[in-house]
Amino acid sequence: MTKLKELTDAKIEAGRKAKPEFMKGVDDIINKAKAFQQGSDAIKVGQKAPNFELPNPEGKSISLETLLGKGPVVVTFYRGDWCPYCNLQLRALQAKLDEIHSLGATLVAISPQVPDGSMTKSEISKMDFTVLSDQDAKVASQYGVAWEVPEFLMEHMRVDRNLDLETINNGNGNILPIPATFVLNSDGVVTWNYVNVDYRTRSEPDEIIEALKKLS
Repeated sequence: MTKLKELTDAKIEAGRKAKPEFMKGVDDIINKAKAFQQGSDAIKVGQKAPNFELPNPEGKSISLETLLGKGPVVVTFYRGDWCPYCNLQLRALQAKLDEIHSLGATLVAISPQVPDGSMTKSEISKMDFTVLSDQDAKVASQYGVAWEVPEFLMEHMRVDRNLDLETINNGNGNILPIPATFVLNSDGVVTWNYVNVDYRTRSEPDEIIEALKKLS
C-alpha cells in the first residue's frame, strides 16, 4: 500500500510544477510559522486532553467523554473537505479503520466546517468514522492547534479556489486547525501526537496504529 507521505509528496510536487511561485510562497509562510513555533502550544504526551462536545453532520452532539467510555480515541484535526491534503489523509485513515477498531479505538475527525446539507454530501462525511464540526475553532484552540491563516493563503483560497471560508465555517473566515493527530488512552491522556504547521504533511496511519498497539 502506498504510504501517505508518498501521496502528499506527489501532490506537493505537482503543485510545484503547476504553480511554482505560489508553492514558493507557501514554503516561505511555513518556514516563518515554524520559526515562530506555531503549534508549540499543542497538548503534549502525558497531558490530559480537554473534553469537548461538538455536533456531527446530522447535528447530534458527540462528547469526548462518551467516546472515551468505549476505549482509546484518536482525535485528528483537519482543515475541511475542500482541502486535497486532508482528503488524502482521511482516505488513508479510512483504509486502516478496521485495524484501528480492532484495537478498541474510535477515530474522530474535527474541522471548522459547518454541519449542514452540503457537508453531509461530502466524501469525508460518508466515511466510517466520526466527523465533528468545531465552527469557531474553540476546541482547536484548547488543543493548541488553531492557526490564523496568513493573507497570502487566504487570497489563494478566495481567488484561485473560489472558497468562502466565512460561509463554509459559519462565520469563522480565517482560523483553521494545524493538521494534528492525538492518540488518547481510555483515561483521556495523550500517549502520542503529531503536530506540524505545514498543512501539506500528515502522520502516517501506521504510526497511529503502532501507538494504539502500545496501549493494548
